[in-house]
Amino acid sequence: MLNPSWTHRWFVTLSLAGALANAWAADPVRVPVVTAGPKSVATGVEIDGVVEPIKQSLVSAQVSGRVSALVVKAGDYVKAGQLLATVDDRETQTGVQRSQAQWVQSDSELRNAQLNVSRTRDLQAKGFVSQAALDTAELQLKAAQAGRDQASAGARQSALSQEFTRVTAPYDGYVSDTLVQAGDLAVPGKPLLSMYAPTAYRVVVRVGVSQLASTRAATQVEVQQPTSSGGEWVQPIAQQLLPAADALSQTLQWRLDVPNMPGAAWVPGQQVRVRFVGGASQRITLPATAVMRRGELTAVYVAGGSGFVMRVVRLGSNLGQGQVEVLAGLLPQDRVAVDPVQAGLLGAQPEATAPASSSNK
Repeated sequence: MLNPSWTHRWFVTLSLAGALANAWAADPVRVPVVTAGPKSVATGVEIDGVVEPIKQSLVSAQVSGRVSALVVKAGDYVKAGQLLATVDDRETQTGVQRSQAQWVQSDSELRNAQLNVSRTRDLQAKGFVSQAALDTAELQLKAAQAGRDQASAGARQSALSQEFTRVTAPYDGYVSDTLVQAGDLAVPGKPLLSMYAPTAYRVVVRVGVSQLASTRAATQVEVQQPTSSGGEWVQPIAQQLLPAADALSQTLQWRLDVPNMPGAAWVPGQQVRVRFVGGASQRITLPATAVMRRGELTAVYVAGGSGFVMRVVRLGSNLGQGQVEVLAGLLPQDRVAVDPVQAGLLGAQPEATAPASSSNK
């Protein structure tokens, strides 16, 4: 015999389920749908490119010596003229002291020569010395002047060498990597660190020799700009094809200067897609919001006779403006739910059909 309390609970559960079913039947969730139809999509050759800053440098020391201090690290933002590293300056400091002493000596010799010329000129005017003696004194004065000029140039050169022991930033930018540590030997031409300016970027793509004809014949070149909304296709503001091919990889380097637009997230070393557009074809497109991604599953909800049915799809390129290309899984005129979360609810029904895309690529 059944327990009366259990019988009562079962009856209440059935009553609630029936009430919910009646509520869903009376007022089902209405989900907007779009019609999957062929759209004109730009086609061409797509190749991976790498983002790199246009302004980048390997900073080296201009004097030899031990690195006494490295005051920055990778990732630091520095201003133009900011100290990056110092080189042991004991040798250059000795040179500064030597040049200063030479200047003092030459200056004293110049003063003595000036006094000698003045005295000789007075004696020659009174007839006590010959004109030859005056000429000799004047030549000694010119030599003393040249000696002091030479000492002044040496002092400036020593001061400049002393200044070169302080390695400073050539412009505002980020330190991308440090290549030495304190105690390493610095010599002219040996890089101490690398840095770049985050003001302008370019995408470098290596085009195979076999693809050169199709890329050159392209009517338009586009770069997929990384953004928070997915990835928009933008046109480069300048481009340059280097004339020589790499002997090992048999590729040519194509440099594309990209615009630094608001919302862009260019990162040096990042891989992006480059498209050489050569024509157009009819492809099925959908709003990116209509696609549901669960791990390895990529699917959409298609309107059927009694609601929505989940269907697995295979996507193609991101076309920008919130549109994605569907390569497989849909047929023309399929009605797809714009909001897959709402479409997955029990009893959800499609609303009126809306256009799949507002613009053609």
